Amino acid sequence: MAKITRKPAPRKASVPKKEAKAIVAKPKAPARKSLKATRPKSIKPWTPAEIHEVFSRFRKANPEPKGELEHVNPFTLLVAVVLSAQATDAGVNKATRALFEIADTPQKMLDLGEERLREYIKTIGLYRTKARNVIALSAKVLSEFGGEVPRTRAEIESLPGAGRKTANVVLNMAFGEHTMAVDTHVFRVGNRTGLAPGKTPLEVELGLEKVIPAEFMLHAHHWLILHGRYTCLARKPRCEVCLINDLCRWPEKSV
Repeated sequence: MAKITRKPAPRKASVPKKEAKAIVAKPKAPARKSLKATRPKSIKPWTPAEIHEVFSRFRKANPEPKGELEHVNPFTLLVAVVLSAQATDAGVNKATRALFEIADTPQKMLDLGEERLREYIKTIGLYRTKARNVIALSAKVLSEFGGEVPRTRAEIESLPGAGRKTANVVLNMAFGEHTMAVDTHVFRVGNRTGLAPGKTPLEVELGLEKVIPAEFMLHAHHWLILHGRYTCLARKPRCEVCLINDLCRWPEKSV
């Protein structure tokens, strides 16, 4: 039998290894500026002497500032403040003048009833919800507080429709407590002037309470509200007539 001889398979041509890629050093990224360097410089804090001067000027210009919500007793004040949420004082006063002539106590308000109350306050925003809250708070004042507006912040805040600002206004105006009610005007003034910067109304409230001397605290929130309402306006502040324009820290003031 003939011997079969197999030819060896031809070797594959060796493939040269890929040349190593040249290592190119990447240029270093520019050093990142520190956060401290990029942040704007903070507003220079007010000195105690400057703060005393500010409120001395407010006191001299308006020794006995009054809140603009019309009321005849602590209960009607409480109701007026609850109604003033997201509404103007002028609008609330227009609605409550006739209302308070017939319902100036919790019992009279309950006797009036929610449906009739709505008719008196229907020109005020959210009047249906507010009418429900006023009737509910009247019932609670009668059942839990003997018909008298309570005199602590926690108790007032427990009433339907009443929050911290409402409690602070009532405690200050009805009972002479040294509280700081922060509405949109006080919040703006506290931040814009640098008196008490804060991201929330509570931060501004606590900041103002910390820096304002006790001798001014009874009227301080009225002065700040009036200043924000008539001088330190939201869109176009009247810096040219501002009592404190030389002390104000606002970098965009026009004087």
